[in-house]
Amino acid sequence: MSNEIDFDTILGKYRSDPYDYIDVHAIHTGVVNFKVDEGDDVDSASGEWNHIPGTSVYEINRERNPKLVHSHIKGTISAINGELDGQFVEAGEKLMTIRHPLKKKEIIENILKEVLFLFRAPERAKYFFSLDIQSRIEKKGARSVSVSPGEEIITMSLMKRDTPVYYKGEPGVIHSVYFKPGVSVDQGSPLIGVCAPEKLPLIQKIITRVKADWDQNAAV
Repeated sequence: MSNEIDFDTILGKYRSDPYDYIDVHAIHTGVVNFKVDEGDDVDSASGEWNHIPGTSVYEINRERNPKLVHSHIKGTISAINGELDGQFVEAGEKLMTIRHPLKKKEIIENILKEVLFLFRAPERAKYFFSLDIQSRIEKKGARSVSVSPGEEIITMSLMKRDTPVYYKGEPGVIHSVYFKPGVSVDQGSPLIGVCAPEKLPLIQKIITRVKADWDQNAAV
């Protein structure tokens, strides 16, 4: 992680294209029927407890068991694999892409993911901080908790078995936490973002710069 960042290049990228592009894949094998067209707007789940499902984007039917799939994000259908409509697809096949307009907070998180050391999930499973780490987080907050290579920091819960996960990466403090305890995380997704203590001023500079830049643009 470099001490110098070309802020103008990074911010220019987000100013010219302030979107995330999220691919939507078939959740399992079956015959798929699209519920949206290219250019349609979609919403994520809403309500006080997210009890109102997002926009229906496709239905997939396997062995006469149809399942309606809803959008998890707000955005616009920017591309759709139309020739698959009404066809049998394999699990994981790309069906469409949603263009999601990024908020200032999301832009900061995206830039930080390029700067922090990301410790990723070794398998698709549920994760919890180890008791020691959780205790330290509760007392001081995550950004006051240091981690070192080889330290047991997380417990992986898979098939009703709990397995300790040992940290592999550069020593530093836990700056960002990307998982929720007990919620499944896909293999390879980041669990935590770690920052060396001497890099913390750089992180703060990123946050300050993005906030100032976006507030200025909003006022124009």
